[in-house]
Amino acid sequence: MKLALSLSAISMAAGAVLLGSGGALAAEPTLSEKDFEEAKVLYFQRCAGCHGVLRKGATGKNLEPENTKKLGQKRLEKIITLGTEGGMNNFDDTFSKEEIAKLATYIQMDVPPPAEMSLAEMKKRWKVYIKPEEYPTKPMHGRNWQNFFVVILRDAGKMGIIDGDTKEIVTKVNTGYAVHVTKESSDGRFWYTQGRDGKMTKIDLWMDPPQVVAETQIASDARDVAVSHYGEWKDKYVIGGGYWPPHFVILDAVTMEPLKVVSTRGINVDGEYVNEARVAAVYNTPNAPTWIVAVKELGQLWQVDYSDLDNLRIEQINSHKFLHDGFFDPTQKYFQIAANASNRMEVMDSESRKFVASIETGTKPHPGPGANWVDPKCGPVGGTVHLGEGKVTVWGNDPKGHPDNAWKICYKTATDGPGLFIRTHPNSPYVFADQTLHPDPDVQQSIKVIDKKTGKVVKTIRVTDIEKSVAVHSEFNQDGSEVWVSVWVRGGKKTWLDGHIVVYDSTTLEKKAVIKGLETPTGKFNVYNRVHHNT
Repeated sequence: MKLALSLSAISMAAGAVLLGSGGALAAEPTLSEKDFEEAKVLYFQRCAGCHGVLRKGATGKNLEPENTKKLGQKRLEKIITLGTEGGMNNFDDTFSKEEIAKLATYIQMDVPPPAEMSLAEMKKRWKVYIKPEEYPTKPMHGRNWQNFFVVILRDAGKMGIIDGDTKEIVTKVNTGYAVHVTKESSDGRFWYTQGRDGKMTKIDLWMDPPQVVAETQIASDARDVAVSHYGEWKDKYVIGGGYWPPHFVILDAVTMEPLKVVSTRGINVDGEYVNEARVAAVYNTPNAPTWIVAVKELGQLWQVDYSDLDNLRIEQINSHKFLHDGFFDPTQKYFQIAANASNRMEVMDSESRKFVASIETGTKPHPGPGANWVDPKCGPVGGTVHLGEGKVTVWGNDPKGHPDNAWKICYKTATDGPGLFIRTHPNSPYVFADQTLHPDPDVQQSIKVIDKKTGKVVKTIRVTDIEKSVAVHSEFNQDGSEVWVSVWVRGGKKTWLDGHIVVYDSTTLEKKAVIKGLETPTGKFNVYNRVHHNT
């Protein structure tokens, strides 16, 4: 069926005639109640992360009706279908033509008011499946759990636990929808997940098989989680950051009981009030009893001191918009985070709790968990890929040992397309960068391998050639001898189990294994490497 016919059917059902940009004056865009609810779910699942629940924009453009109506139905459908050169990926292999038409109409309509969520409501949704006093006192299986990979199975709403020694899928556990990230307790035994539906879960890797021991919901849309790792508060608290409502929540890390809610609405670095000031990321600071809370739209890094919850101390550190994700330098003192709308990497000192530097790297930097290594000329360096262009940018990050190179560009390496993640390991001679956001299958299905000594691409690995698949996110095993790359097969539930992980020798770059039967595998987290900060 042609798109025009699909659109016509939707428009007739809604009782409106929708014309494209440049045509005659169009009737007010409308949808039936059923189609409106379906489009609202699609927007939440796939669009709100970049464009905002209120559609005011951040990483993505403002999608309020005053802007989208100017583009018109046909133009909006084309953008959703094909993506843009600015870093928005194509959705023709995710949505049907009918869904694209509904979504294009939906974003021309007024924004439905989202609901708030109180601490009392969170406590109603708090569930304990296994009481802490009933936890095992030692691992109940004979596996090397420190070489487990905790794998996000995004669209299935699950986490896969994979034995890094045997390559077996140990189990899959139900979590929140589309987990964005998972963080570990100080010893790596417990893993806390944060789903895009706001559900936070706690997984115990010592159980046989590993399972969820507690959960709650801290928001209707959320992105990140972190555990207290410092001093007497080690593993005492866990924090979750909400997109909507815009707030962060501190919970008891043992029981998962919600304890305190703090709104992040406020005044941004330009002096303007922001209602939708979302928590893009939260990180534990290894050298202080604090978390770093990145408030995306405010352009501020909040350093939250958890040593006294009743008298909560928060330093608001001005940076640039819009903050996204980041990583520490090898000393765990300096935090490096993307302000991707400003095309910068921002640096703050987590010990002095002050802003340090801003580095212009390229169009929309996105380091994910990032990468640190030693360059023969610049000394210790960090690196990032970009959402808006095919480039890896590398900067010096050792102000004590190499002050002349600190927070300055060391070099830039061109890739074939924009990517999401960059990773390395101390025992590998290479840095691995994906190119997930390029529309060309040849590019998005390949990763670039960069030599640490020369900064040059030494190999392009075609990870997959399956139709509608992409290669995304690299992670190393415990000793760094292997690098694991996710293959995500798009196309809905019928293709979920076609997803897999390809394992390569991190030195010879030869393929070693394929782990099959994984539903949209995305981020992977090796227990040992995350506990020991091997990036």
